[in-house]
Parts: sequence; structure tokens; C-alpha cells
Amino acid sequence: MAVLVWGAAAFDAALGGARGGRGVMGAPFREGARLVVQQRRRTDRADVLLTRAGVVVLPLAALLAAVVLPVGGAPVLDMGAGVVWFNAMEVCVWGALWLVGWGVNAVWPLVGGYRFLAQGMAYELPHMFVLITAGVGAGSLRFADVVAAQRGLWFVVWMPVAFVVYLVSAVAMAFWGPMGQPVGRDVCGGVPGELGGPDRLVFLAGRYALLVVAAAGAVPLFLGGAAGPVLPGWGWGLLKTVAVLAVLVVVRHRVPVVRMDRFVQFSWVVLIPVTLAQLLVVAMAVLP
Repeated sequence: MAVLVWGAAAFDAALGGARGGRGVMGAPFREGARLVVQQRRRTDRADVLLTRAGVVVLPLAALLAAVVLPVGGAPVLDMGAGVVWFNAMEVCVWGALWLVGWGVNAVWPLVGGYRFLAQGMAYELPHMFVLITAGVGAGSLRFADVVAAQRGLWFVVWMPVAFVVYLVSAVAMAFWGPMGQPVGRDVCGGVPGELGGPDRLVFLAGRYALLVVAAAGAVPLFLGGAAGPVLPGWGWGLLKTVAVLAVLVVVRHRVPVVRMDRFVQFSWVVLIPVTLAQLLVVAMAVLP
């Protein structure tokens, strides 16, 4: 995961206009070194315990979500309800951002925290319906069974709507690109605006890790897991993850930020109905 986080950060820096060649590849390390020696910011009457807890929970939630993903073979933790566990760890991100936004005792981080809660309420229902759709298609909530159900045909082929909505929810979950209002410039950086030094480094690393896990989750859910010719299973799993991750990184630099009220409206008017329709189609196809 660490290599993918570094790769995502380097690719993001390249698209953002960083220097080419070795400069781009070393950009994450230079930024990390700068933040390690930078002094932590302190606001008046901040709750340091809550803030630090939120900062640590962000990468921890990404790591715990990754343990059930069979991207290159057997997962670290093969749970019968792995899809539920995966979603539950993603929901922990809500708590992490709220703790940071509240704990620093500043206006703009708190505004960013409220924005993420609104965004979370808008994307989480379609996201849950998408995960349920994959589970219904496989007849199981175990990731290995979901992958096994795609031996004849990948779910992305006959669940295209669910796949697209999953990518939208992945971007929203990582408050990334068009869904980056919780960390927007119009609110002075939002949730991490008052973070500095190692705290900011862990927060940023957690955000990239969350993006990597979201991309990796698409592989067993919709892209057939590690299935593929010639290459070993781990090779196909890595290749598919990198492909989805590249798409998500490019989206940040090609799609403008969406206003929160419009995204909430779009979710309730469009995303939820189409995901329910996709779920109905899958249920009718697999149930006797």
C-alpha cells in the first residue's frame, strides 16, 4: 500500500504542474520531509486529544478496510461479511474528519467538517446500495465469493451503473477532486487548515491511503479480482488497482469542484434511484 500511496502522490504532483523527471518522483518525499520538521500549529483552546485521534483514525481506517480485500490473492482477514466490514471502516472516516474539524477549535476547519458530513450523507446511501448490488450478484458478502462469481463475466459488464456510482462515491469518500469542498480553498483549506507538521503529514497520507483503498476495492467488487491471462494473480490485481487509481487522480485535475448543495440534490434525485434500479435488475437476474 505504501508504494501505491507514494505513486498516487507523485502522479498527482505531476498533473498538478510539479517538475518533471526525478523532481516529480521525489515530490512526496520532499513534502514529507518538510512536514516532519515543521512545527505543529496550535490554536487557542484546541482539544489536542480529539484532533490527534481524528488524524490517526484516517489512515487507520484505510488500513483496516484494506485487510479484507483479496486484490492479489487471499486477503489478510477473510471475513464472511467482508463487504460490510469494508463499508464500516469507510464510515469511520466521517468520525475522523469531524474530530479534526471540531478539535482544532477554529471556524474554517469546523465548516469543512460540516461539509463532509453533508457529503457523507449524500454519497453513503448510493455507496451502500452499490455494495449490496455486488453482494446480491454473488449471493454472498464475502469478497472471495464476489470474485468467484465473476469467473464467467465481470460485474462491471452487467452492473455498469453500480460501477460508475462506486467511483463517484470513492471520490466523495476520499473528499477528492470534484468532492473536495471539505478541504476547499474557499474555507482556507477546510478540515486540515490548522494542521501543521507531522499532524498534517499523517492526515495527507491517510487521504491518499483512502484513495488507494477505494481504488483497490473496485477490483474484487467489479473487475474480477486477480483474474487475467499471462500475469500472476498479484500482477493483475496490482495492474487493475493502478488503472482505477490513475482514473481517480486524473479526475481531480479535469473535473471542477461540485457545490455541496448540488451534489446532495443530485444524489437524492439521480444516484439513489439509479442504484436502486440496478439492484432490482441484478436481483431479478439472479433470484429464481
